[in-house]
Amino acid sequence: MTINQLSAQPPFTTKDGSTIRSILDATNAPVVNQSLAEASLPTGCATQRHYHKVSEEFYFITEGTGSMEIDGEISQVGVGDAILIPANAWHQITATQTLRFLCCCSPPYSHEDTYFE
Repeated sequence: MTINQLSAQPPFTTKDGSTIRSILDATNAPVVNQSLAEASLPTGCATQRHYHKVSEEFYFITEGTGSMEIDGEISQVGVGDAILIPANAWHQITATQTLRFLCCCSPPYSHEDTYFE
């Protein structure tokens, strides 16, 4: 059985500029097909627009508000919203109020699968 406490996971900055804590991934659990992390983004900040060739992502907003852009379509997002980001979809999230959100990636997140314009 693997149980990881969020507060015990060290934060790091991803290639797109968000700060995340890996909750469950290959670095801290016997994970093979997915990863789960918590991301945070301060008010007025945005991730760098990017896409993943392989990974499909889910974002689940737990705190704050912002705007989510996926392939040119922009929607306002807030607490309780679940967002599907298909593989190969350009995307960017911007915080209008400090955001915290869960990120689930399948296959697991990797810097090598993050591409920019």
